[in-house]
Amino acid sequence: MAPMASMAHQAPSTHSVAFLARRAATALAAVLVLGAAAAPAAYADSASPKKLPDGLYGSKDPQYDGVWRQSLALLAQDTVGVRPAASAVKWLAGQQCADGSFTAFRAEPGKPCDAKTRRDTNPTAAAVQALAALGGHGDAVKKAVSWLKSVQNDDGGWSSMAGSPSDANSTSVVIGALAAAGEKPQSVTSKKGGKTPYDGLLTFQLGCAEKGDGHGAFTFQLKGAAPNADATAAAATGARGKGFVVEPAGKGADTPVKPLNCKDGDKKAGADDPAQAAEAGDGYLVAQLEKNGQHLLSAMPGAEKHPDVGNTADAVVALAAGAHGAAAAKPLKWLEKNSADWAKQSGPAAYAQLVLVAHATGTDPRSFGGTDLVAALNATGPEPAAAAGKDSKDADESKDGGGLGLVWVIGIGLAIGAGIGFLLSSRKKSRL
Repeated sequence: MAPMASMAHQAPSTHSVAFLARRAATALAAVLVLGAAAAPAAYADSASPKKLPDGLYGSKDPQYDGVWRQSLALLAQDTVGVRPAASAVKWLAGQQCADGSFTAFRAEPGKPCDAKTRRDTNPTAAAVQALAALGGHGDAVKKAVSWLKSVQNDDGGWSSMAGSPSDANSTSVVIGALAAAGEKPQSVTSKKGGKTPYDGLLTFQLGCAEKGDGHGAFTFQLKGAAPNADATAAAATGARGKGFVVEPAGKGADTPVKPLNCKDGDKKAGADDPAQAAEAGDGYLVAQLEKNGQHLLSAMPGAEKHPDVGNTADAVVALAAGAHGAAAAKPLKWLEKNSADWAKQSGPAAYAQLVLVAHATGTDPRSFGGTDLVAALNATGPEPAAAAGKDSKDADESKDGGGLGLVWVIGIGLAIGAGIGFLLSSRKKSRL
């Protein structure tokens, strides 16, 4: 869903409902602790709307995550055979700028995007995956992919906002978009240097020279930064050329995870190809899941660590993408027991993320730990044009979801904005 995401993740971010939260926390920590440029959280082109637009999923402020949560909701519905409402699809398609890009949210989509519009690769890549899956939007997908290619960095990767250093989450969600659009990510090369998205992604992986238990993990952005589970989950999926939707490997599929082998005295050893990088990332995730009771942890800077449901979901998808059935089964069981309250509070992107987890693992999304995820997701937006199956009677209880607490996001956004603004102006870089 980080794939973010998770920014990624958020993007997110490959990306989840916690995409913006984790991306914001990671970027803020990088700014405050490392003092270097870090990718910002998603930016909106418009202020909060006085009235929510018709067709939008969730009832909370869409200013920072409107396109992201809409894309995940529509994609999840399509994955389980639900045909979304025409108004919902129209709203998403109408958010696109003339050059093919998307921003987090445009309150006035009829107003042309201009130089002040804060175009963002993460919602653009998410929208590509949704519109490509729904079909009938070939021109919009083509324009969006062209824009993504135009802002590829020299190292082969992407940042959330064009012109800043690449990060693992944004690169991963764009890889997913390219694959969804029928492109071969390995053939999309930077204009200068001819680097592929995989070249850029692997620069963030920590090898055997890393001290501690970070072997195989990915950092979010900066070389030398701490291992980042969110970035690792997104990158392990992206390195396999997969996006938000991962097809189940099949009943009984179970390939053993192969973490980096750092016992042969070669301290420089590490992953040197995408498939190996994905396996190494999965190895790190499995170790962290086992260490923490089959879930991953997240914490705001200075705050106490707590279970990260969204990141755990990303990790399960990453393991499923590698056909690691046994390794995915335990955290999947944890999700089934512990995700209901999180999803109900968080809204459509959370339900969508769990639907995609269920799909990747071959689990029934209509009976996920006692929750009908499909009915709950459908209830957060306009009535689908055609729904597969029967919605549960208590789905309306989930109708207040939106994705993130507005006050929390604004606080983080302002803090990051100040740090990023200072850094970017000091480097005389314009990202917009």
